[in-house]
Amino acid sequence: MEFQKDNSFFSGRLKSVSYAAKGAVKLITTEHSIMVQFFIGLMMTLAGFFMHITTTEWLFQTLSIGLVMSIEGINTAVEKIADFIHPDFHHRIGFIKDIAAGAVFFAALTAIAIGLIIYVPKFL
Repeated sequence: MEFQKDNSFFSGRLKSVSYAAKGAVKLITTEHSIMVQFFIGLMMTLAGFFMHITTTEWLFQTLSIGLVMSIEGINTAVEKIADFIHPDFHHRIGFIKDIAAGAVFFAALTAIAIGLIIYVPKFL
């Protein structure tokens, strides 16, 4: 498959968006960690409607869900690249994959903290 540059601004952007959408669908339908994160994001969105959270709380919640999903996607890409480059176990590849997973961990902790800040006062 040969790369062909699209010189048209509109059709070039449309192709970029279609590739991104295909990638998002592949991520959600093939990766179990993203499936879990996506489900949690849906549940938190429903909770937001049920609990009538404020606009500011919606902004933080939406940002948190997007952050976790995005970092999880990057982590998946790093793991796939690492496995492609070196399919057998190697401690350096393991180190790289652990760092990428650590980034997801930080994003998830941030999302949990934001969720607690938003929802705990609603139950008290």
